[in-house]
Amino acid sequence: MADSVTVSEATLRRQMAALLAAWGMPGDEAAASIEAMLYADLRGIDSHGVAMMPLYGEWLAAGKLGRGGAMRVVAETPATLVLDGGGGLGHAPGTKAMLAAIAKARAVGVAVATVRNSGHYGAAGHYARLAADAGLIGMSMTAAPSPAIVPTFGRHGMFGTNPIAFAVPAGRNPPFVLDMATSTVAIGKLHLAVLNAKPVPKGWAFDAEGRPTEDAEAAYAAKQLTPLGGSREQGSHKGYGLAAMVELLSTFLAGATWTVDYKGAGLFDIGHFFLALDPRFFRSEAEFRADVDHFVDTMRAMPRADADQPVLVAGDPEEAQRVARSKNGIPIPTMLLDKLKKTCADAGAEFVLAR
Repeated sequence: MADSVTVSEATLRRQMAALLAAWGMPGDEAAASIEAMLYADLRGIDSHGVAMMPLYGEWLAAGKLGRGGAMRVVAETPATLVLDGGGGLGHAPGTKAMLAAIAKARAVGVAVATVRNSGHYGAAGHYARLAADAGLIGMSMTAAPSPAIVPTFGRHGMFGTNPIAFAVPAGRNPPFVLDMATSTVAIGKLHLAVLNAKPVPKGWAFDAEGRPTEDAEAAYAAKQLTPLGGSREQGSHKGYGLAAMVELLSTFLAGATWTVDYKGAGLFDIGHFFLALDPRFFRSEAEFRADVDHFVDTMRAMPRADADQPVLVAGDPEEAQRVARSKNGIPIPTMLLDKLKKTCADAGAEFVLAR
């Protein structure tokens, strides 16, 4: 990454911990937030890791996020859970909800947990992967704090980037982990383009006047994204439909606030959706994992359209990044370092990253 500094996972962990402590987040919730953000940074999902912390600081200062410590169970059955996130960051309530769904699914086969009154929860794949690491199939979806996706034929945003994550355990292979926004790209990709002073591809976003733009700053300022597909001719109505599905499950099933109804003041009330399914209720675990390995191996071994580009399955690029960054460190753009330094100063936290 051009114009960046590489830091170790341990150093980045220290920086996150220092900021969260300065913000007054309880230790157990801070630990969950750190794991969720490091999941993203280690896997090259740079838009959902430490890069979010300056924005979290702004939201805290504006009273849009609480400082944690107020989670509570709203309703519960052997197969369901509704959790109130307490208005703080979504990493801790998201982790608690998915771990509860995993425990329930082990008992009854399948379980669903929802979270209301929450904040940004980072990378959706982190929560689905928690299930896969426990030997279960996991799904996670979330709404967002502000409108971004412009429905097909629409003029302005009505949904957040509304991601869907789906993870399946394998045997000798890492889990299959699909983690995708229902917009053509996530807003964070626009933010990273701004941080790295790069244009964005045409078809990703509109400017404030609704015109397609390649100007990263104009795109990030407008936050008007195309649905997955980009245009009606290329299937944007499908991305629009998927974004609506995520909203219905994450917001309306959970009892959270639709982003277009948020008035811009007070705590965010974002909703999340989690599902865990235990394959052992359907067939032998060993046979299931062997079949997933066969699927993954067959996909990777298929004939290539380009001899230099192997066929990948969901999760392969992120796993390659995790291996490389665990060994070599995590690149942080210098513009982000400057933002983090100011965020630490504002919070009275130690700045441990060096430029």
